[in-house]
Amino acid sequence: MIKLEDVQHNPEVEVLMKKVHEYLSTMLAITHDEEHARHVANLSYRILKVLGYPERDAELAAIAGYMHDIGNVVNRYEHGRSGALIAFHLLMRMGMPPEEIAVVIAAIGNHEERSGVAVSNVAAAVILADKSNVHYSRVR
Repeated sequence: MIKLEDVQHNPEVEVLMKKVHEYLSTMLAITHDEEHARHVANLSYRILKVLGYPERDAELAAIAGYMHDIGNVVNRYEHGRSGALIAFHLLMRMGMPPEEIAVVIAAIGNHEERSGVAVSNVAAAVILADKSNVHYSRVR
């Protein structure tokens, strides 16, 4: 069973997440760094746990929350969709069951405010966690 820690320590994920921060540092006034990814992962997990959802749903929310901005390595525009495709391939190679991958990539692909929809409890948790992470320390 793939856990958040497995994703966080995956060498491919680590490289892509570092590149996201590097690329977005040149474009945006808001940071999208490891701290933001961890915050969204942890808050997504806690939201579902407090609401009484199963442990695995909370873990999938944490994974989706951690990976939600990975598509920014391609482009800022539609990064949720490109991130979902990237996550699909990474999670398949890691051995996550397709049923769980579907939940994670739907949450990643739907987290953007202009085009996203809370299609599941996991997606709703990621959206809430991401949008709640507006803090002066993220502004450059």
